[in-house]
Amino acid sequence: MKLIDISMSLNAKTPPWPGDQSYSYKLTWGMEETGSVNVGQFQSSNHLGTHVDAPFHYDNDGSTIGELPIERFIGEALVVNMEGKSKIEASDLEPFQFEAVDKVLFRTLSWEDRSEFPGEYTVIAEDVAPFLNERGINLIGVDTPSVDPETSKELPAHQSLNQEDILILEGLELSHVAPGVYELMAFPLKMDEADGSPVRAVLRQK
Repeated sequence: MKLIDISMSLNAKTPPWPGDQSYSYKLTWGMEETGSVNVGQFQSSNHLGTHVDAPFHYDNDGSTIGELPIERFIGEALVVNMEGKSKIEASDLEPFQFEAVDKVLFRTLSWEDRSEFPGEYTVIAEDVAPFLNERGINLIGVDTPSVDPETSKELPAHQSLNQEDILILEGLELSHVAPGVYELMAFPLKMDEADGSPVRAVLRQK
């Protein structure tokens, strides 16, 4: 059994969505003060690095992270190579077989420098969601900050995926992962009211 970490590290250099809360960590109590332990705290956007979007993120009536079933974040996942594409469309997915999986991870390699927020990156077309729903897919993952362009206000990919009850995992690191089928584990924190959550995303190679 081999585990492959596909998560971004969280530190002061992890780029947030423009204008959003960056990551910071500090010791609130040191061992010199407590006599026994170090105790720290961190600040961060829920959408920094590798994270899950809850439907509430883009729908006021949508489910929060704490309301999503935990089984949605583990299962068989197909990693597909989509390098060189500015937008992934349903026609790009027709050659692939989805019978053995319920999750799809898109390896675009369009976010090369993870110390900076990308000016452009691969996005998802609206026709992808119904195509994948018909094939039993309930979660997609991308190696980009979002499934929609940074400047989008309508969020067509988010909305179409939500309409098909497909969850969204963003900010994956897939440059070291070969296309194929793996077991995905990417559990969010159990935050009842949150619009998203960081995850430690891992693939298990069989």
